[in-house]
Amino acid sequence: MSKQYLAQHTIDDAHQTDIFAITATPAQIITGSGSPDLKVHSTVQSDFPQEQVLKDAHPLGTHHVTVSADHSTLVSVGFGSEAKIWRFSDGIWKSAGDLPSAKKAGELWAVALDSEGKYLVGTTYDGRVNVWELARVLDEKSGEEKITAQKFVEWETRGGFGLAVDVSPDNAMTATSHPSGNIYLFSTSTTRLLHSLPTQSAPVRTIKFSPGSTLLAAAGDSTLISLYDAKSGETVALLRGHDSWITSLDWSYTGEYLVSASLDGKVKIWSVETRTCVCTMTDGEGRGIWGVKWLPKGETSSERGKAERFVTGGNGGSVGIYREASGAS
Repeated sequence: MSKQYLAQHTIDDAHQTDIFAITATPAQIITGSGSPDLKVHSTVQSDFPQEQVLKDAHPLGTHHVTVSADHSTLVSVGFGSEAKIWRFSDGIWKSAGDLPSAKKAGELWAVALDSEGKYLVGTTYDGRVNVWELARVLDEKSGEEKITAQKFVEWETRGGFGLAVDVSPDNAMTATSHPSGNIYLFSTSTTRLLHSLPTQSAPVRTIKFSPGSTLLAAAGDSTLISLYDAKSGETVALLRGHDSWITSLDWSYTGEYLVSASLDGKVKIWSVETRTCVCTMTDGEGRGIWGVKWLPKGETSSERGKAERFVTGGNGGSVGIYREASGAS
C-alpha cells in the first residue's frame, strides 16, 4: 500500500534564518527561527498569507513552540531560556505572560502542554523536569486576560540534557528523551518512573505519544523510529528507512499514520498498522528539516473529509505545505 502526497505550496523566506520550531492549529501555521520574530500564516487561504508577526518575541531566536489542544494557548521558548505565553483572542495571538526568567542558558529547553492547557512541562540541561500550573486571571490595569505560571512540581530523570518531552493525550504519562539515547516514561500525577525504555544508543531528538495514548514514537541520530507500548514499555516496532538524523515526528489525528522528517530534507509517511513507509517526499534543494506537523482538521464532518496535509520548516527559512493526492482540497 502506498499514499501519494503533492507539494501544495511553499512559503519562501517565511523567515530570514533557519526555522527550528513549528506548530499548527486548524487555521494557522506558527513558526520560530533564529530571528527574534514568530510568524503566523493562514492555512485557510490557498496562498497561505502571513497573518501576524509576533515582533521580538525572543531576541536570540526560538527553538520550541507548543500549542494547547484547544488551540487557545501558545508557549514559545527562546535560545536565551526565556519562555513566553500567548493567548488567542479576537482572531490574533496576544502576549499573556512569561515564565520566571531562567538563571542560565539551558534551564528550559523542550516544552509540552497537557491536553487541557492547564500545565506546562519543560526539560532542562541537567535532566530535571519542571511543571508549571497555568491560570487565567484578569489584569485589573489593562482589563486584559493574562496567564500566570506557578511552579507546580520538579523531578529528576538522571538522563542529562532533556532533548524532547511529551505529555500523553490522556495526561496520564510524561516522556522525556536524552542525548544518551535514554527515554523515560513517568506517571504525570505522581512523577513516579514507570519505564526506562530500551535505548537507541544515540541522541533521541523527538518523541510523540499516539492520539490514543497507547504508543510512544521516538527517533533521533540512530535514523531509526522506535515504537513502544506505553503501558508495558516494550518495543513493538522499529521503522527503518531514513539515512540521516530524524529531527521531528507527528501522528495523524486518527493515529493511523506517523510522519517523520530528517536533516537530509526527507519526509516519510508511515502506516502504523503495517509498520511500513507508504510515501517519501524530498525537499527539492535537500535542505534539512527541523520540524514537521500534520495540519489539524476542524471539527465538522466537511472539515474531517478534507485531504490530509502536513507542513515542514527547516534550513533556509521556508515553509512547505503538502497535501494528500486523493480527497477534497
